[in-house]
Amino acid sequence: MKMFYLIPLLFLSACSTTPKLTLRPQQPPPATDNSAVRYPEIINAYHVGRYVDPNDDLVMHEQHVVYRVEENTCWNFHPGAADAGVLQFTSSRDSAFSPLPVNDAVLAEVNAQKMATVQIMLEARTLSAALVQFQAALQQTKTNFQQTALLRLTVNDMQKRLDALETVQGQSPSQAISATNEPPDSLSP
Repeated sequence: MKMFYLIPLLFLSACSTTPKLTLRPQQPPPATDNSAVRYPEIINAYHVGRYVDPNDDLVMHEQHVVYRVEENTCWNFHPGAADAGVLQFTSSRDSAFSPLPVNDAVLAEVNAQKMATVQIMLEARTLSAALVQFQAALQQTKTNFQQTALLRLTVNDMQKRLDALETVQGQSPSQAISATNEPPDSLSP
């Protein structure tokens, strides 16, 4: 029963009309001179008389005109007047060639930047000189360390030799004589 209530709603939605599409002719855009932005292509016409097709001897061409594109379009990179061409929203085509705005605040800021740059350059020179001195001191320290290590090795070697000499001198002559009081025989076993 409840389904019967939905059927009239379906009919109501099917009766709605679709809007008609109307086409209005538009005005063509105004012709603009794009030569300030892009060069036009160059096309030449050549009049050709009757000839036999070089690819097929059974075909002959009647005289006609052949159009050939000599140069394609390309961008115009030459600077032009500021108001010429499509770029009308900028004050000049190349801001690198526009004069700087001059007022006291801008001049003061430029001078402050110049002073800061000079100060930074002086500090950089001082820092590089200190770095050179530090590198020289580091090299001298490395040399001193190597010499100290060599001297320690030499002192340790001398200490060992001195200890060996003291142990040899520390033996008394009575200890060197045998306990039997016999002369040492070189042939004895």
